[in-house]
Amino acid sequence: MRNIWLLNLSTFFFFLGISVVNPIISPFAITLRATPFIVGLVAGIASIVSLLSKPVGGLVGDRGYRFQAMIAGNLLGVLAGLLYVTSALVGSLWIFAFARAIHGFSMGLFFPSSLSTAVDLAPRGRVGETLGWRGMMFSLGNIIGPALGGYLSDILGFLGAFTFTIAFSLIGALLVVPVWRAAGGRMETGTVSGNEVGYSELLRVGFISASLSLFFFTFSYAGVVTYLPALYKVLGMPQRVFGFYMMVIGVASFVMRLIGGRSADRMGPIPVIRAGMLLVISGYVTLLFGELPPYSYLSAVLIGAGFGLSVPAMQLMALGDLPPRIRTMGSSVYTMFFDLGMLGGQIALGYVADLRGYAGIFPLLPFIAAASLIIVHAPLIVGGKGHED
Repeated sequence: MRNIWLLNLSTFFFFLGISVVNPIISPFAITLRATPFIVGLVAGIASIVSLLSKPVGGLVGDRGYRFQAMIAGNLLGVLAGLLYVTSALVGSLWIFAFARAIHGFSMGLFFPSSLSTAVDLAPRGRVGETLGWRGMMFSLGNIIGPALGGYLSDILGFLGAFTFTIAFSLIGALLVVPVWRAAGGRMETGTVSGNEVGYSELLRVGFISASLSLFFFTFSYAGVVTYLPALYKVLGMPQRVFGFYMMVIGVASFVMRLIGGRSADRMGPIPVIRAGMLLVISGYVTLLFGELPPYSYLSAVLIGAGFGLSVPAMQLMALGDLPPRIRTMGSSVYTMFFDLGMLGGQIALGYVADLRGYAGIFPLLPFIAAASLIIVHAPLIVGGKGHED
């Protein structure tokens, strides 16, 4: 359990280093004279590079180098932080975009190994619970990071906020080192040669439906995290307003993560995902009736609670039945759909924002999330393993 919690803390600091920047990506890009479409494109660069680098992270992890991948991911976060600082000093949108690309590559290395290691180290029958605890570290980062980033950017400017990415990522790397040493530098997964990997085993109904559901889920979520802060910026609101909004999402998600993981262990993933997605859809509908605070915070509660319920259950549905020897690549492919969803939402909805304004994208979000809710039931329809029982 000590090793699990060291890795959980590393996950916390890794995501803290990312989330402290998230609420100020759009406002900072706007100060560099980016148009709405360019705002979405710059925000989406991290997803593009993360998507392309996920197979690399999967191959590295399945060869037994998961801990090295997690350390390298954090160290690349340090490099991204240095580039963020440089972009603020010289006022360069190009350097900022390159920093986003480096942060995307760091996610491509870190995320698959972090997720698959949590599954492998989980006690028998408690995979969902372990994923829930790991997810709570993710949520805790999203509680502290956005609020901290918003307040720091208001008080110290963008430069001051960017420096915290460096510190948090460095701590995340150091926390993996004791686990790496205890394991002797490698984590065996049963893979001896590339011919024995058997990646065709990823073509399972549960894995495919969970991945596609995640795509539409994150497509809709990208509309909130990218364009709600942009709307607040053009309305002249301080960054801390959206930072607090993300903190509310993080708190609600944090509270529900362990409930979602344990419930998925007990009753199967699909009922838990169903309940979570209905909460998310309710949050998007609520946002239509109150985009500005304090009314918007009700939508944040619903979205965060639904997020917390759904994500551990989706992870269990996708990865729980995979053989350990391909689980890191499975984690890579699964999380690639997260990147595709974020990228699709940031760019496609950016085009909508160019035509209809930032507020014009929010009526689309409930319908996009509804597609996710429908797809996750595919295993029940085609007779695959839905873990309903």
